[in-house]
Amino acid sequence: MEINRDLLKDSASSQDPASTRAEHDLLGEREVPGEAYYGIQTLRALENFPISGITLSFFPVLIESLASVKMAAARANLELSLLPRPIAEAIIQACREIIQGKFRDQFVVDMIQGGAGTSTNMNANEVIANRALEIIGHRKGEYAYCHPNNHVNLSQSTTDAYPTSIKVALIRSNETLVGVLKELIAAFRGKGLDFAHIIKMGRTQLQDAVPMTLGQAFEAYAVTLGEEVERLEQNSRLFLEVNMGATAIGTGINANPAYGGMVIRHLREITGLEVVLAANLVEATQDTGAFVMYSSAIKRLAIKLSKISSDLRLLSSGPRAGFNEINLPPMQPGSSIMPGKVNPVIPEMMNQIAFKVIGNDLTVTFAAEAGQLELNVMEPIIVHSLFESIGILKNGMTTLRKRCIEGITANEARCRELVENSIGLVTALSPVLGYEVCTQLAREALEKGCRVYDLVIAKQLLSREELEHLLRPEHMIRQ
Repeated sequence: MEINRDLLKDSASSQDPASTRAEHDLLGEREVPGEAYYGIQTLRALENFPISGITLSFFPVLIESLASVKMAAARANLELSLLPRPIAEAIIQACREIIQGKFRDQFVVDMIQGGAGTSTNMNANEVIANRALEIIGHRKGEYAYCHPNNHVNLSQSTTDAYPTSIKVALIRSNETLVGVLKELIAAFRGKGLDFAHIIKMGRTQLQDAVPMTLGQAFEAYAVTLGEEVERLEQNSRLFLEVNMGATAIGTGINANPAYGGMVIRHLREITGLEVVLAANLVEATQDTGAFVMYSSAIKRLAIKLSKISSDLRLLSSGPRAGFNEINLPPMQPGSSIMPGKVNPVIPEMMNQIAFKVIGNDLTVTFAAEAGQLELNVMEPIIVHSLFESIGILKNGMTTLRKRCIEGITANEARCRELVENSIGLVTALSPVLGYEVCTQLAREALEKGCRVYDLVIAKQLLSREELEHLLRPEHMIRQ
């Protein structure tokens, strides 16, 4: 992996890019690339988990959250006099640099991994430790002066630092997702205003129903998506409860009793989030309920987006043999064999994103159920699934807005024609003529291929003036 050499300017000593350094762990000794800020445990993870090709570096918000948690821990440990000040301050500076965007290429572990997130935690510990070593004047790998476990991971375990980092990152990611969603809602609402005067036929079960405006249809899309803003924000607040200080299984072993409260206070200051310590750390360490709830919320959003996208495909179908009520912006030629064909590729893309999000939610469900006893070791696949879903939804909604919704135009004459020729207009006559008479009118109009309007006049059921008043589509619309 190529290293950004600008990040090495503060190094206490230069190292040959081709050199290696020896590091050891429980399983023995290995040679680690000399320039790498990660260490032996990250190296083993690279070898053990060449799975998805999606590494921690794909998600800067997760890296920043890991650094925020490690900084909060270092501050608490310094306050408790558990860390010497020079080491604590070096760790804090290293974390600050990571939060500012440095060393992201050193977070190389695959998102899908065994070990309940230990590889992710150790990747962070090693990068922070080696940068801290440079800051205090030592070479990478000289862990006697700043150790990934003894110092950076002090008072922590993967089972509290990892899920806490995830939760902070998901809150941040949700803020971005909601921002993109609000922009899409505004685009639908804008079209609702643009199309407020256009009469169209409403449909139920793909059959003619009663008239409405095209504006009402688009405003309905804005309203239904608006509900998801509240749901996403509501469910993301579940992530504010964390288990820092729980250490291995929630009993707080190897952590000062005062540490939990202190680290929460520092994490609040660093992140600006109102994080709170779980009331029962044993329960909080094994529970993944917040992830399940949030996954269901983004699945619900995806389902609504897919339904809307399918509607857009139907309403734009044609141009001659379909509904043809709206025009989607043409994005690309639609066929390698049929000249002139243009497909609704952007809504199709949104459908497929929804299918993936729904599948990811099922993965989260299975992973949450698979937790055993005091720890759920399946959290890495939960994390991978959630971040993937958020990412593709965010990109998909941005593309849907820019390359589809904002460019939609209406075929007003076609909409009006469908209304005037629709059997559904008979509904407006039912209060005057009665359900049975109107049923006969509808059947006869269908059989003879004529308009309801013409049948009523021919049968002298109503005067022309009465009929025109009753069948005026505008009178059947309630905004």
